[in-house]
Amino acid sequence: MNNNTAAFKGIPFNLEKHVNYADGSVVSKTLLKKEIGNITLFAFDKGQGLSEHTAPFDAVVYILDGEAEITIGGQPQNVSAGEMLIMPANIAHALQAKEPFKMLLVMIRGEQ
Repeated sequence: MNNNTAAFKGIPFNLEKHVNYADGSVVSKTLLKKEIGNITLFAFDKGQGLSEHTAPFDAVVYILDGEAEITIGGQPQNVSAGEMLIMPANIAHALQAKEPFKMLLVMIRGEQ
């Protein structure tokens, strides 16, 4: 698939098929990057994750495939394909792949 996401503007495409798993890796593909926010696809292989961090803005995670353990403020929860979670601004969060999973991350910058 073409890596130039601008080529897909105005054309339907399948999110889950737009990013592939890679052994022992986290793959990310930015679909839209603007001053007001980003939309990014991720594919996490089993055992991969994002370490605990904070962000100054709310972020929406939509799980496309598999299952993720997402910890927010020290509270882990499993989020499965078809489910969505809003990660609140300024609260530490982390993601871990207990099995391979794909997600769409939407972050919109704005006043808090």
